[in-house]
Amino acid sequence: MNPISWTCKHFGELSVYELYDILKLRNEVFVVEQDCVFQDADEKDRYCYHLMGFIKHELATYARIVPSGVSYPHPSIGRVVTKRTYRKNGVGKALMDKAIEECERLFGRQLIKIGAQLYLERFYQSFGFQQCGDQYLEDGIPHIEMTRSAEQE
Repeated sequence: MNPISWTCKHFGELSVYELYDILKLRNEVFVVEQDCVFQDADEKDRYCYHLMGFIKHELATYARIVPSGVSYPHPSIGRVVTKRTYRKNGVGKALMDKAIEECERLFGRQLIKIGAQLYLERFYQSFGFQQCGDQYLEDGIPHIEMTRSAEQE
């Protein structure tokens, strides 16, 4: 795996180029690849931190770090995405490790909640997340809510 250069910025700190790359990657995967028409720009971005992983100056992976009270009463990690060409070689795992680290750096060690696509349940379980609610449909895709306690390593 190529080395990943990490950057985490609040929305107001993003350059227009970074914002463009983020929106392009999210649309490439969530709208085009997953064939899901939905409103990605959901008014939450402006309150969040944006974790970007670059490989050779290309945005390869990304996650949105969401403060308490925006999506859930607890901090959250969302819009977790890796460019297709970087999958299956540990980039997604590196992203989640870094996203948890950044979430704890920004908000302290506390419960983290996510809304996960159901088919990724085992992936998120490998980071200590456990299902905490019933399955639901979001934009036609099965999801589950999961939490990770502050005591997880």
